[in-house]
Amino acid sequence: MPTLTVNGTKVEVPAGATVLQACQQLGIEIPVFCYHRKLSIAGNCRMCLVEMEKSAKPIASCAMPAADGMVIHTESEIARKARHGAMEFLLINHPLDCPICDQGGECDLQDEAMAYGFDRGRFTEAKRAVVPKDFGPLIGTYMTRCIHCTRCIRFLNEVAGVPELGATYRTEDMQIDTYVQKSLSSELSGNIIDLCPVGALTSKPYAFAARPWELVKTESIDVLDAVGSNIRIDSRGPQVLRILPRLNEDVNEEWLGDKSRFAIDGLIRRRLDRPFIRENGKLKESTWRDALAFVSAKLKSVPGSRVAAIAGDLADIEAMFALKELMIALGSPNLDCRQDAAALDPACRASYLFNTTIAGIEQADCCLLIGSDPRHEAPMINARLRKRWLQGRLTVAAIGPAVDLTYPVTNLGLGPEILESLVAGTHPWTQQLETAKAPMLVVGQGALRRRDGARILGRARRLAERCNLVRAGWNGFNVLHLAAARVGSLDVGFVPGPGGRDLEGILDGANDGDIEVVYLLGADEIDTKRLAPAFVIYQGHHGDRGAACAHVVLPGAAYTEKDGIYVNTEGRVQVTRRAVCPPGDAREDWKIVRALSEQVGCKLPYDSLSALRRRLQNVYPILRSMDTITPAAWGPFGSDGLLDPSPFRYPIMEFYRTDPISRASPTMLACVQARAASRAR
Repeated sequence: MPTLTVNGTKVEVPAGATVLQACQQLGIEIPVFCYHRKLSIAGNCRMCLVEMEKSAKPIASCAMPAADGMVIHTESEIARKARHGAMEFLLINHPLDCPICDQGGECDLQDEAMAYGFDRGRFTEAKRAVVPKDFGPLIGTYMTRCIHCTRCIRFLNEVAGVPELGATYRTEDMQIDTYVQKSLSSELSGNIIDLCPVGALTSKPYAFAARPWELVKTESIDVLDAVGSNIRIDSRGPQVLRILPRLNEDVNEEWLGDKSRFAIDGLIRRRLDRPFIRENGKLKESTWRDALAFVSAKLKSVPGSRVAAIAGDLADIEAMFALKELMIALGSPNLDCRQDAAALDPACRASYLFNTTIAGIEQADCCLLIGSDPRHEAPMINARLRKRWLQGRLTVAAIGPAVDLTYPVTNLGLGPEILESLVAGTHPWTQQLETAKAPMLVVGQGALRRRDGARILGRARRLAERCNLVRAGWNGFNVLHLAAARVGSLDVGFVPGPGGRDLEGILDGANDGDIEVVYLLGADEIDTKRLAPAFVIYQGHHGDRGAACAHVVLPGAAYTEKDGIYVNTEGRVQVTRRAVCPPGDAREDWKIVRALSEQVGCKLPYDSLSALRRRLQNVYPILRSMDTITPAAWGPFGSDGLLDPSPFRYPIMEFYRTDPISRASPTMLACVQARAASRAR
């Protein structure tokens, strides 16, 4: 490990570290524009110049490897003059857009110009102008402001794996462009807005909406997929205006998928803000008193065995736990949280978790994907797989239709016959799994939601055991979920009780008249036509598929409007925080269930969120440890039997519209249309 001296202090750094990293290790701030710790080194901006003894000129600290015996001065006159000069050159062509720039108040160039800029310029030539580019409905471009740091290019090339941006022309004529005029197709493209150190790349949907000092910032988590990305919600008054990623190296690092970032305009559209009761075939506005009384009267008139409840993909654990307790009090064992009828086994927690953990992907050297398209099912997990592949230590194979996952994938075949041969040991890739040091497999919902899903799950377990994927210190068996609520709902047992019906049983019973009342807790991804003969109670926050078939609508709160516990696909317990209040008469979901329980004479034993959580965590101690993962015990799960030979099919047909919030978002609709136009060219 090299040892060098920085501003008179000796510091030892890991081999391969740069002078800039040595300075940062001592807490010394060095101005940068092009450098980013997650991207390759470019050395473009020259703002990080420092003085090195015995060097004829200042050095770029971001690109200079630290070496034994170096003596560095970061605040010498030479270093200061070099930075002032670099800043002066950067500002030669930079427009005076600060008063109208969306980056104002959050601009790295503004901040550094305060420290290293002048109060006037010495150049009288005309400033350069660049025509704005069309990067699609998400990214606004003002390329006259671009300082050519190339962060956006490097991010799309390295992290996103979609090399659509590059530099054309040279010197003063250099421009950042897409070569061929088209929208950016990466599902991570919004991250280049955060990376841009000036106002060249901004958020189109957020343009001119607010200044950063006007916003209230709330730390929360995303629930539009099962990764549980850490986010910051920026709101003003009653409206969420922006969502940004929050650093968590174990989950999403510092990135965020485009749907999670930009679907927020769906939070104010098609909202349910008051109760409704269906009269003469039409939903009419009502009051909470009348709506709850109407529901209560119906529940009291029906035996518990003829009542059922289905939990949706965005429901929080508190609401599901309260609804489960209410159903038990009513005598109903008919519960299910698996809207897609996936064959998930709640009896063994290891059977439905991403046991390797998201951060653990960086230890794997071999990966088998079974009916999973992680690029669209979990963009942050796909980015982590690509990161591991870039390190040169991951071999990936897939069973299912061929898709572009942004890294090389060996396609073994389309259907379960390949999995069968792997289990039998007759396929060459079995040896690849057996000889790998840290092998992993990922079972997607495309494999589990089939009629033979339980058998697929059983074969995957046998393959994991045969190839020693599960051993001390390593569990390479993983299930990749799509729904934020799924793992938590399985953890609290929102599944059929003894003699109870699962999803298919509930839908068949409702269609046949055996189930008279169905309670939908934000359940919109089911075949609602099969519920037609039953009395449907819909509790949720959007007027989506579930509300359209309901006899009573109870308006709930979205994830930005409540404190709620969620468990992500790897089993990490996390919490959403309320950033704004629910609109109109809408209420938090657990409160609605609690109020209804009192109406039906089965009052639940808690009057506050803290009391509910105490009871919840007493019953399910695994939910006590926030932001931690409790390893699950391995055990038998799945079933045996013949497999359906039909090919696997991926569950997500349109990435941008998978839930009630994104389906209500005009921005997500614009993304769908832009992608369709790009394909048509």
